[in-house]
Amino acid sequence: MTTKLPAWSDVLFDRSLRYIAIVGGRGSGKSRSVASALLLLAAQGRLRILCAREIQKSIKDSVKRLLDDEIERLGLRDFYTSTDTEIRGNNGSLFLFAGLKTNIESIKSMEGVDICWVEEAQTVSQNSLNTLVPTIRAPCSQIWFTWNPKAATDPVDAMFMGDETPPASVVKRVNWQDNPWFPDVLRQEMEYDRRRDAGKYAHVWEGAYLTRSEACVFSNWRVEEFEAPADAEHRFGADWGFSIDPTVLVRCHIVGRTLFIDYEAYQIGCETVDIPVLFATVPASNLWPIIADGSRPETISHVKKHGGFKIMAAIKGARSVEEGVEWLQSYDIVVHPRCVHTIDELATYSYKVDKLTDAVLPVLADKDNHVMDALRYACESARRTKTVARKAPKMIPSESRW
Repeated sequence: MTTKLPAWSDVLFDRSLRYIAIVGGRGSGKSRSVASALLLLAAQGRLRILCAREIQKSIKDSVKRLLDDEIERLGLRDFYTSTDTEIRGNNGSLFLFAGLKTNIESIKSMEGVDICWVEEAQTVSQNSLNTLVPTIRAPCSQIWFTWNPKAATDPVDAMFMGDETPPASVVKRVNWQDNPWFPDVLRQEMEYDRRRDAGKYAHVWEGAYLTRSEACVFSNWRVEEFEAPADAEHRFGADWGFSIDPTVLVRCHIVGRTLFIDYEAYQIGCETVDIPVLFATVPASNLWPIIADGSRPETISHVKKHGGFKIMAAIKGARSVEEGVEWLQSYDIVVHPRCVHTIDELATYSYKVDKLTDAVLPVLADKDNHVMDALRYACESARRTKTVARKAPKMIPSESRW
């Protein structure tokens, strides 16, 4: 059985190692290559493989869909049987899926795991690592980690990116240049970021650590998997791309003082005729009102006419950008990990910095803001309701009106 994998993936077939750490930026093909390697190894010999991540509330949060796709691509559908919760091979190989934080007791009781793959390892806590490592103790067992680095202080980075790595471990840094099949759609996004923002490009595509300086607009956010409640009042906001800029649709809802963002659509250079198809990729986008940038009424008309969307122009007005940002800063923001562009912009959206003094200026930089603009539009009615309530004049008691 042969298949094409990137050159760096040879290390995935070295069974003498205890730890394999694959780290780098977006578009490197890390996860897909690991999934292919695991399926090939499990087809060659009976293996018990645990696919883990920090939080897995349901099988939809796991890498199972990726493995199922790779089974099809590798032509192994006759060999593997995929159920709702696991994947089994004809030779007795078994793929299991679990969250380290949410299923830690069941993981501690697991026996005979040959390989544990920890995806999105940058989110794994030290407590989870402390429990996982001694749990994977079968003879010749391995633990594989894949992640996009965020901070040097994250436990997985402290474990593998410091001066000394654990015994019998190898660390591979891979980026988009190491992926022979780097897709054109990602190349457009990569080139866009490289032209517009060197810091964002370095973090997202080259795997550099994320730095949050005083110039960063948002620090009140975190990435976490969640499911929107059945009675959620969804809010949608849209921003239009111009030529090489992205067209964006974002979905969110508010619970108390927390803003949850769970879906996004994002495409650079999207033609107007294709916008309805792009927006349809976001669940329930045709059921709820969409508040969009009003600078292109002809685009709003087209999307409404050809997509059946309930779309209308944002009100905007004087200081609407600043007030929208201030409103977002006043909430806790939780972002689902599938909203990768939202995460990128929350991390890199910044104020301007004086080139001579390095002083942070009270002026928002006009870049890395397409998702942020869409998010402001989505929350416009909530913000305006709060603003009106705050500015409403006090009523004079009836007994002293005259």
